[in-house]
Amino acid sequence: MRAAAKAMAARTSTAHSAAAAALSPDEGEGATDLIALAERSVAPVERLAPELQSAGDALRQAGLQLREVASDLRAFLASLEAEPGRLEQLEGELERFSDLKRRHHAQTFAELLERGEEARRELGALAEGHDPVRAAADALAAAQAEVDRLHAELRAARHAAAEPFAAAVAAELQAIGLGEGEFQVVLGERDPGSTGADDVAFLIRPNAGLPFGPVAETASGGELSRVALAIAAVAGGETMVFDEIDAGIGGTTAHAVAETLRRLAARAQVVTITHLPQIATVADRHFAVEKIPGDPTHTRIEPLDDAQRRDELERMLGGADFLASIDRGAGV
Repeated sequence: MRAAAKAMAARTSTAHSAAAAALSPDEGEGATDLIALAERSVAPVERLAPELQSAGDALRQAGLQLREVASDLRAFLASLEAEPGRLEQLEGELERFSDLKRRHHAQTFAELLERGEEARRELGALAEGHDPVRAAADALAAAQAEVDRLHAELRAARHAAAEPFAAAVAAELQAIGLGEGEFQVVLGERDPGSTGADDVAFLIRPNAGLPFGPVAETASGGELSRVALAIAAVAGGETMVFDEIDAGIGGTTAHAVAETLRRLAARAQVVTITHLPQIATVADRHFAVEKIPGDPTHTRIEPLDDAQRRDELERMLGGADFLASIDRGAGV
């Protein structure tokens, strides 16, 4: 660190010497001499060409300023020679500034000054009796009280909504053919977090005589799809996306699921990926999704017109040959 400060001080001295020599060298011409030459060249003709007077004034002013700067630079260099300890003093000051910037994580001298101002404000507050530790503790206590209040409000709202929500989901489950539609919401406590201090569990009893169990552990694939649909029907937002909500179902259950989706579409945007014609037939718009091999492989999505829609539904039903075989079998 001291070597760097010494090098910086040496560069400062060299820069001053070079600047002074450029302005007014001991031998040869410098900037002040050239400015003086230019001024002397213009001066005799200023009366003949008044428009040159401003140029002459500017040259005289520039010459005066440059001579003053050259004088200041030489005075600084003379002080270094007259005070042998001056260079060492500069080195020490530069080293101290570098150390302060490092300690206070300041990249520039301006940032260091800002850190100093902050420190002065803190010292002033301490002198007036301000206790930063107590202030931080009070702020923390106030924040914790606000968190506790919000968690309490959220818990009360959940307890009030749990039974009506469970009843509404149960009614939806009955409508899509899931037994008696027995569904419960059980609230417990857990460590506080960003979503509150409540543990929320959804329980289902798909078959009579069995105990209630968590949906994720009790429901089969088809039942899980229908539970998700029932919950969305009760608490879904303005846009709902169902990826193969028809998994594990068919027949009349598929028709019931399709009717629920149609009802949801009356109040929200519903996007459904399906392989069942019962569900596809109730959609207002249809899109074919196709994976295109290549480098890279990509997906193509295209809207279907009425004719393409009929062809796609026929394909989902097994194709023209399959449908023809059903007609022949029905005629036997």
